[in-house]
Amino acid sequence: MPEADSKNPISPLGIEEYIEQGHFFRTLGTRVAENIPAQDVLAAVREETLATCKLPMAIDFMLAELRHAGTFATAMAKLPHYFTPFQTYVIDQAENERGRFDLRVGLAVLAQEAEYRAGRYHETAPTLQGLFLYQFEVLCRNRLGYDQGLTAISGDPAYSALWREWILTIRHQVGMVDIADLLYVRSDYYHQRANQSGHGDTEPSEKSAPLFGEREGRIALANRRKDPLFLFASLHRQLGYPEVPRPVLRDPKEDLLPQMARRLEQLEKRMKLMEEEQRGGIDLTKLYEPPPEYPSR
Repeated sequence: MPEADSKNPISPLGIEEYIEQGHFFRTLGTRVAENIPAQDVLAAVREETLATCKLPMAIDFMLAELRHAGTFATAMAKLPHYFTPFQTYVIDQAENERGRFDLRVGLAVLAQEAEYRAGRYHETAPTLQGLFLYQFEVLCRNRLGYDQGLTAISGDPAYSALWREWILTIRHQVGMVDIADLLYVRSDYYHQRANQSGHGDTEPSEKSAPLFGEREGRIALANRRKDPLFLFASLHRQLGYPEVPRPVLRDPKEDLLPQMARRLEQLEKRMKLMEEEQRGGIDLTKLYEPPPEYPSR
């Protein structure tokens, strides 16, 4: 597996930081699923992380904020130089009590994103196109909201000013314009076809400069007017960026034993009441409670 360049713009913090972040988010998600208190998990993972990185200091701040406010997102929002707005937004949505986004899924999303930035996912080198498509697919599959979600993505320091301008532009177009069309018109393949037909500019302007390559353009064109899930599946296979984590459905058979135990307890209580009734009636005095003593005035 090739090592990514430490100066790669997709990993502005450095490869070591993203390797440790991936370990941190994945371990946190695994131990939270085991019902271990989050404070104990943070304290334990802090000792596991590499001391030469900045992550231990971030964990110390997150632990203090967790004890004070009871959330992770508030601590991450106060560390914008270390955590990206997208990371903060994902955790904030996972901690939202009114939402349906599972915290374990959110931690898995951030773990895979960090591993992709570090060049540890498959054999393909990380690219800005793959990073954006992964983040965008996370918003789509989990219904996290395009307005706030794309705004958070645009704040990632890995993206250039041209990328940020385009991301903020499509924020108002998603839902009205096909996703495949949005990707296609900003690809090399679109400009090649336009030049061949004589309807395009030989040198596109800066605002219309391609952000995606020829391969992405071909895939987007082939998936026009289709279900966006087909587009994401094709891009995932061809570009090799991480697959978006999905919630694991519980096996209904796992709940059979607890349900049977509760029903047996209910049957046992009913049998006792029937036996008492046959022996001469139910003694209701057993169900009585003495009235509360009110203080004398």
